[in-house]
Amino acid sequence: MTSIGAHSGMVDWNLAVATATRLVRPGPEVSRDEARAVVAELRRHARSSEEHVRGFTRMGTEETHDTPLLVVDRPGWVRANVAGFREILKPLLEKMQERRGGGAGNAVLGAVGGKVTGVELGMLLSFMSSRVLGQYETFAPATRDLPAGANGGGRLLLVAPNIVHVERELDVEPHDFRLWVTLHEETHRTQFTAVPWLRDHLEGEIQSFLAETDVDPMTVLERIREAAQTLAGGRPEAEEDDDGGRSLVELVQTPAQREVLARLTAVMSLLEGHADFVMDGVGPQVVPSVGEIREKFQQRRAKGASRLDMALRKLLGLDAKLRQYRDGERFVRAVVDECGMDGFNRVWTSPNTLPTKSEIAKPADWIARVHRKPEA
Repeated sequence: MTSIGAHSGMVDWNLAVATATRLVRPGPEVSRDEARAVVAELRRHARSSEEHVRGFTRMGTEETHDTPLLVVDRPGWVRANVAGFREILKPLLEKMQERRGGGAGNAVLGAVGGKVTGVELGMLLSFMSSRVLGQYETFAPATRDLPAGANGGGRLLLVAPNIVHVERELDVEPHDFRLWVTLHEETHRTQFTAVPWLRDHLEGEIQSFLAETDVDPMTVLERIREAAQTLAGGRPEAEEDDDGGRSLVELVQTPAQREVLARLTAVMSLLEGHADFVMDGVGPQVVPSVGEIREKFQQRRAKGASRLDMALRKLLGLDAKLRQYRDGERFVRAVVDECGMDGFNRVWTSPNTLPTKSEIAKPADWIARVHRKPEA
């Protein structure tokens, strides 16, 4: 039995996919011809976005973009992310399996628990699958259905029904909105393809975080259950702010994990903020209604869809991601204003030139450290 099979009892991944696929909300109503037209247009915009992003950021060449573009539906996004989770969580689940020990009784409990966790993970993925517009997925191994770049890169996912849903919800010009979205997602593809050490660095940090997990083997899965119960309405409203409003990730931290999480937060803030900065920089030249789109989208980001949505976002740490967009964009803008684009791009030199969490908040400190300039 393979290593994946050895710990498959902790999470029934196939059941997670089946559950999410069964529960996923139907996308917006479109005819078959309309759907084909949307897919074709997203592919065209992705190709043109490559040139816009490379020209604006001065990162990468045509040869570095060897990663495929996949225009997917919601179940397709679920399958890609389950494959990524399964790969990145493999060491943690192996550790949890070892802690739980063998024996027939544990095997039966593990099989039952794995199915329960698979259902609950599927519930969370079904919720998320209707909200993600695009993603650069980098961790899932290459398969026929999920190809990857020739040099070990990931793949760019654009979730077509979600893009159509949001453009209708915001009542914005569809062609402009689709290009605007692809500019943001293409920036993420450029980051990973033009900076060859970035994927391995991120994976190393995530594995360091997971390796420091020193909790009862079921605690992490209990947090997934807690989130799933919130989604299903199983947690009373009065409990929404339990644990001080901390997120799923923050609840399992050790002191060593806090250090790793600070570094991960900084790099994610950089990546998300850089994508927003590029989107805003390129947008006015190629997206006629960019001002209207940006304003409406920011309002949508800030308010969430409902009280339940807000509770889940807090529990899953999605509010932290919103802060990453804002803080990271301010960092990028401040450094580009002071040092120019080439000066900013020194951030991609090595892991040592990535900003720390404190430097994200104080760009002058990063400039002083990397460019050896005294603070004003």
